[in-house]
Amino acid sequence: MIIIKGLYKDEMILREQLAPWERNVLEKFEAKMTDRERPFPCIPATIGFSTNQLRYGFVGDPRKKSSIQELAHLLKSFTEKSKGFGNYTSLIVFYDIPKDIEKTYTVEQFEQLFWQQLGGLSAIDGLEWPKDIPTDPHDPVWEFCFYGEKYFMYCATPSHQNRQSRHFDTMILAITPRWVLQQFGKNETYAQNIKKQVRKRLAKYDSISIHPDLNSYGSEDNFEWRQYFLRDDDTSLSKCPYHRFLNFFKLDK
Repeated sequence: MIIIKGLYKDEMILREQLAPWERNVLEKFEAKMTDRERPFPCIPATIGFSTNQLRYGFVGDPRKKSSIQELAHLLKSFTEKSKGFGNYTSLIVFYDIPKDIEKTYTVEQFEQLFWQQLGGLSAIDGLEWPKDIPTDPHDPVWEFCFYGEKYFMYCATPSHQNRQSRHFDTMILAITPRWVLQQFGKNETYAQNIKKQVRKRLAKYDSISIHPDLNSYGSEDNFEWRQYFLRDDDTSLSKCPYHRFLNFFKLDK
């Protein structure tokens, strides 16, 4: 019997305690992380999984405002406890998407749902935005923050086909604290070697070339928000929609 250390009910749980859809997506995620014939490109993620440092949460329909409250609860709990989980930790969030949007939504529609979640999170954040991080996403130093912590966001959806590295059977977020990435980058030689291996894996994993928006944090030509949600081709949004959704939820209070 496999025990999962997760954020579901904020305690260690058994698979049998999960709802059927939760158990289903978790098993598919496990298969993706442990596939040796077709290894998942993000090596730090596979290390985090194999060493049991990842934490898992389950959220409802992302079209509903209630999902933002659920996500905020999970991320707040993760933020408070994450430094005790290990240097390869991330919060993995699975959404319970209805079959109609799983089958019909385009990548661009999921993209809007993703930014709706981030804008909604910021609108109900209980702490101020960190003073050392600009509030403009078009600043190279900007990154998403919640509850005083800085995070790198990753989104995968059922609609991604060319980029299998961004495909999953439901909408999923992988939320990684900046301190994890900084810890990983301390050994520059090791980090550069891993990044090269990741790009080699990406080239084999996806049926399309590496997205031009993939870059390094802090570089003058880099914008973190562009990397959070990669489209299934080489296009990207011309303007970050984060503030549009943030303002919408603030006005809606």
